Amino acid sequence: MCFFGITVLVLKTEVIWAELRQPAESPDINTIEVLNLDTAITIALTGNPTIAAAMDRVRQAKARLNQARSTYWPRLDATMSGSRLSLADRVYEEQVIQARFFNPTIDIQDPEDYYRARLFATWVLFNGFERKFQNVAARTGVNQSKTAQREVRRLLLSSVAKTYYTAQLAFENWVIARADANFNQRQFTEAQARQRSGTGSLSDELNFQVRVNAARTQEIRMEQIYESTRYALAAILGIPKARFPSHLKLARLTAETDWDMQPPDPKPLIDYALEHRPGIRRDELNLIQADLTVKIARSDYYPDINFIASVDGERPGDASLEKDDFGNTLGVALSYNLFSGGLRRANVDEAKARVAEKTRLLADTRIQISAQVRSSLTNLIAAQKQLSLQRDNARLVKEQRDLVEKEYQAGQGSLVRLNEAQRDLTATRGRLALALASV
Repeated sequence: MCFFGITVLVLKTEVIWAELRQPAESPDINTIEVLNLDTAITIALTGNPTIAAAMDRVRQAKARLNQARSTYWPRLDATMSGSRLSLADRVYEEQVIQARFFNPTIDIQDPEDYYRARLFATWVLFNGFERKFQNVAARTGVNQSKTAQREVRRLLLSSVAKTYYTAQLAFENWVIARADANFNQRQFTEAQARQRSGTGSLSDELNFQVRVNAARTQEIRMEQIYESTRYALAAILGIPKARFPSHLKLARLTAETDWDMQPPDPKPLIDYALEHRPGIRRDELNLIQADLTVKIARSDYYPDINFIASVDGERPGDASLEKDDFGNTLGVALSYNLFSGGLRRANVDEAKARVAEKTRLLADTRIQISAQVRSSLTNLIAAQKQLSLQRDNARLVKEQRDLVEKEYQAGQGSLVRLNEAQRDLTATRGRLALALASV
């Protein structure tokens, strides 16, 4: 009667909802009387912190793209400095003698203040296409973050669905345990009446009292599981303090429809999964990134060409720099590494090996996703068959229990047989709820 360990076919919630549903404005949880799965999905997409964190990672990737784009622009830096130069006595005397040899009236100060200002511009004209491929890699990184966000949404919706169905099943088991307790309580009351009138036995009365206590214990346990699952569902939905309002109830399990019981066709579902599952797109983007690392590594075989421009000014003793204190520099610098001990080749080899790795991982992901879909479909087919059998079995066992109860009330049936019939009915109802939740 425990839902944990069940594999639920959630292709609809994992793929279609993840593709088509966009976060809408979350409804006020305090105004909801009955929470259905669609509403739970909407609340989760707007309230779960992991969704917001995934969106933050997308913004980080977009910022990294802007960082990569900035390399196409020149870099402009400005510096200013002030310093005091104090010479050794011997050096100072030598400089004074040399200066006054040419100009006897010159005044040389020691220490002396120096003020400098510089405006320096550099512009990368060419760096072996590294800048180009880094920008492509950054754009791919944005797509990777968006794909990761979709994967987070897919897994979140899967968790919401599974937890929601778990809560529904726990509630059904709670109802079944309560019905069992009520049945035995009715039998206990009737056994008391028969015992007082002298037509019944004390052993029958004690039997039903024991079974009432056992059923009430099971009812308490199922209620505890239901409440715990509600807390888990509230946490996944991002409800503050992980607690639903006391008046909120979950929708009951509904009977299966003809669509639910249709045998699935694996091929279109596998094709859809291979086209839309974020894991496939993630590995495809990882392969693109790996291929870009090869191109970036090969860019080291090209020279770097930079344009350089600067305006420099210096003035001793006074910070008020004037036009005559400035000079300028213009130039183009070319650098090319002639030998690096095999570093460039090793970088290219590493990048190529990464491409091979990502190619194999993509192939493995395709295989695993196909296996997941086939496994889910196998579980679904089994659950459909079990549901059909359990639906018929529950009807038969109910009829049998009612007949045994009538025989016992008429004094023609044994107490043991009634106990067995009631146990069979409770167990069958539990298996029916389990099969329905699985489908």
